[in-house]
Amino acid sequence: MDSEQPATQHDRSAAPIDVAAVIRQRGYIGLLAVAAVIGVVVSLASWCFLEVVHLVQQWVYTDLPSSLGFETVPTWWPLPVLAIAGVVIAFAIVRLPGRGGHEPWKGLSGGGTIQPAELPGVVLAAVASISLGMVIGPEAPLIGLGTGLGIFAVKRAKADAPDQLVAVMAAAGSFAALSTIFGSPVIGAVILIEAAGLGGPTLPLVLLPGLLAAGIGSLVFIGMGTWTGLSSAAFAIAPISLPQYVEPTFGSFAWTIALAVAAAVVTFAIVELGRYVAGWVAKHPFVVIPVAAALVAIAAIVFSEVTHQPANLVLFSGQESMDPIVQQAATLSLSTLALLVVCKGLAWGLSLGAARGGPTFPAIFLGIVGGLLAGHLPGLAETPAVAVLVGAMCVSMLRLPLSSVVLALVLTQAGFAASPLIIVAVVVAYIATDRLHAFRDGRVAPVRERTASATDQAPTRS
Repeated sequence: MDSEQPATQHDRSAAPIDVAAVIRQRGYIGLLAVAAVIGVVVSLASWCFLEVVHLVQQWVYTDLPSSLGFETVPTWWPLPVLAIAGVVIAFAIVRLPGRGGHEPWKGLSGGGTIQPAELPGVVLAAVASISLGMVIGPEAPLIGLGTGLGIFAVKRAKADAPDQLVAVMAAAGSFAALSTIFGSPVIGAVILIEAAGLGGPTLPLVLLPGLLAAGIGSLVFIGMGTWTGLSSAAFAIAPISLPQYVEPTFGSFAWTIALAVAAAVVTFAIVELGRYVAGWVAKHPFVVIPVAAALVAIAAIVFSEVTHQPANLVLFSGQESMDPIVQQAATLSLSTLALLVVCKGLAWGLSLGAARGGPTFPAIFLGIVGGLLAGHLPGLAETPAVAVLVGAMCVSMLRLPLSSVVLALVLTQAGFAASPLIIVAVVVAYIATDRLHAFRDGRVAPVRERTASATDQAPTRS
């Protein structure tokens, strides 16, 4: 009897949480009300952040040159602007709490929780990076902004709030913030659930407040554009216009596998550049970050001088150029598209290591440009090529397969016929990326070594 008692107590302590019973509790309904309020606050803050980013970009690259007497923006203009941006980013990283937020070369996972005291540094580094031309997106700072404000709201309301409540409200704030840039609470939820590794039977306890905060916040976010007359379309991602795709072919499947492997290799090289730059940033931030930012500017200037296309195609996250580049693809030569991939990829790699922001939108943009190039391959149409490479580039960068499939499907609107190709591309690119990282870290021995080792260890028979 005595020997069975500890096991009984262990079974009771390990009993699964009755999620349905928790949801029916009055306290949980109150939690949802708090999540709705946080959704409103975070969405207002996110809207202000994105509006500031957009206005600073417009002022620096349009209004300021004009006020200085230039009829058009000089070709050299990005060089001093980005050098200044590098100094501001370095200041935010070194002098302010939080080191400017998550390092983008690490993707969206494992960035840690942003505390309220770290928000000024995160916002300053992000505004300097995104507004002034570094190849970086706003999604990671938005997640940090939502997390920090969610924690701040809970702590202000109840200083001794339990850690579980703080975690749930931080997640709700992240949901609300991320939904603003992707234009859909569902897309933001999928990305956050996968990036944070949320799952299991208790997922609804976190998911319901998060979705409510994101949904309420999206309504506020949409309304802000109407009330103020300032359009949120300047920074909210929208689907691109591609020809309809009817039916996948054997050739398109073959190209999908090859392109997915190529996307994994290219993205791995870009991330490795970012990781290398980040190592030097940690040692000499006030030198390396301005130099890296200046190199981003030089890449944009070289592209503009060679192709006579705007330098903005290389600068920034590529978010505003996604649909325009598709619309004018027929007028661009293959050499122009190829040089854009090279210069944008180089600028992205430098930005991943030296700037602060999110890595998602440059991955999408490079996938689009690469797809426009691949659309000229025999047996591969433009629409599946773009959809496949968007998914492959995203998963190679983020390591989030479900989120990458959803992003590729929603952004390209390629339809049911392209969905099998996107899934195949995401799976192949994910596996290829994992193998590349394993070889880099020495976790996988070359095939010859494994074969020789297996031969040496095999038992011999007389």
